[in-house]
Amino acid sequence: MRNIQVSEITDQIKEMCIEANYELSGDMRACFAKAASAEQSPIGKKIFSQLEENLEIAKNDMIPICQDTGMAVIFLKIGQDVHFEGGDLYAAVNEGVRRGYTDGYLRKSVVADPIERVNTKDNTPAIIHCEIVPGEQVDITVAPKGFGSENMSRVFMLKPADGLEGVKEAVLTAVRDAGPNACPPMVVGVGIGGDFEKCAEMAKHALTRDLNEESPVPYVREMEKELLERINRMGIGPAGLGGTVTALAVNAETYPTHIAGLPVGVNICCHVNRHAHRVI
Repeated sequence: MRNIQVSEITDQIKEMCIEANYELSGDMRACFAKAASAEQSPIGKKIFSQLEENLEIAKNDMIPICQDTGMAVIFLKIGQDVHFEGGDLYAAVNEGVRRGYTDGYLRKSVVADPIERVNTKDNTPAIIHCEIVPGEQVDITVAPKGFGSENMSRVFMLKPADGLEGVKEAVLTAVRDAGPNACPPMVVGVGIGGDFEKCAEMAKHALTRDLNEESPVPYVREMEKELLERINRMGIGPAGLGGTVTALAVNAETYPTHIAGLPVGVNICCHVNRHAHRVI
């Protein structure tokens, strides 16, 4: 049994909220640079140049990459041999978000009630996903999600007969409908299987997968490549102004499902696709 003070979780979450909002992760930087060199249209090249300049300013001046610093989404993989001490885990996570968004001068965008719309003034509460896994480590991913792209999310409850082609068409439909509203070049997260809420959660989590890693599932790997090519042929382009790079990557996850269903979640993220990852 390993004892961990929840104050350590708070400290890590605070730092990760700031880190994710100030600088692109390594995998995103590499993918972004590759896409910028691949863009063929003059206007697309100009937009990429402006985005790269913005990223450099954010990094050097320690200011947010984007003014929408998002709603904090936290994925926790908790080893079953971990024992937390010193308080409530969820309260510790939210305290980390509060400190990160306050000390990091990040925009507070969360309202306490979806209808009454009163701002909580510290960007809490976060969206927290917990998974219990073997071991005695805590795996933390912080993924601030802006709502320009979040509002373009879709869930498709397909029939099993729709098959893989139906899945592909669902993803293409979501991207086509999103158009410029998701601040392309985008990263597309896809969740296939499970049920209504599981496919949506997988789509969100898929956005945090290292863009240099391929899916271990052969048909998923081929589908990701095909969808990326087809999306980039849509001509939406950087900032939606036309071009040859509409998406930087397509990441998909799968899960067992019911014999009568084929749920598909699509969660699109903007060109910064913010995420930070640590293991303690």
